[in-house]
Amino acid sequence: MTRKPLPPTTLHRLAVALRYDGEGAPKITAKGRGEIGKRIIELAQAHQVPLRQDAELCQVLAQVPLGEEIPEALYVAVAEVLAFAYRLSGQDLPLRTETAEEDMTGDQPESGG
Repeated sequence: MTRKPLPPTTLHRLAVALRYDGEGAPKITAKGRGEIGKRIIELAQAHQVPLRQDAELCQVLAQVPLGEEIPEALYVAVAEVLAFAYRLSGQDLPLRTETAEEDMTGDQPESGG
């Protein structure tokens, strides 16, 4: 007998909030299940923060300690989510200048020393 997934009720709702400022990797800024998850979603909506539903990614991100950077294995998946969110809000993704210069030239930026 196969088990059907539970409906997305408030009791089972899981939410994870990320912050990316262009320095280092994105960080987990909030996470919660049930009423806390519902409240995270409500706050995001109230502040016009774009939301994306991805149950599998959310489950994995929920395992990352609060305030910690996401693990390297999740960079691509989270980059897609952040690109989606920034596109919806009409903003550009914050990029580190050194990384952008290195990507464009294939060289490390010169240091002033």
